[in-house]
Amino acid sequence: MISAVLFWFLAVVATAAGIAVFRVDSMARATYALAVSFVAVGVMLLLFNLEYIGVITILMMVMEMAIMGIFMIMFMGMNPALMPMSMVHNKRGSAILAGGVFVGLATAVLLVPWPERRGTPVADLTESLGETIMGSKMLVMLTVSPVLFATLVAAIVLANPRGRYDRFGDDLRRRPPAGPGEGDRR
Repeated sequence: MISAVLFWFLAVVATAAGIAVFRVDSMARATYALAVSFVAVGVMLLLFNLEYIGVITILMMVMEMAIMGIFMIMFMGMNPALMPMSMVHNKRGSAILAGGVFVGLATAVLLVPWPERRGTPVADLTESLGETIMGSKMLVMLTVSPVLFATLVAAIVLANPRGRYDRFGDDLRRRPPAGPGEGDRR
């Protein structure tokens, strides 16, 4: 019962966050909404005892959003990433395409004959799937992932050497902020 309630809660969170990607008005908010949506999907995969795919989905999305954050800071600075902008282009065409894909997939699900199971599943499906996808490199991937994440966090810190505390000092409401390299001079 608890698993079912948690699944439906995560399904609502994933769907709402997915919708928010196209409803929010800035690139940074859309990035965070996309991350929340995929992390919720990753946790749902964990509920299905698909540990490997669930963890990889969560790690992949966290890493992807960190990379997106680096590029937003590097090319736009923090403030433009929060400025209002439309996240949807060709709204009518994309709505028609999305509706057509949904109808096609729903029709396929209902009309295609599903195959019968042949054979028996292996004892540990997660290990079998991991070995099939990653082969002998699974341990390397699990070791490298935290190192890559730490590298991305360090790159974000280095990409924005003048944070808000450098520009505004201890009083973040101070206007105007200090100029480049001025620090907390008053």
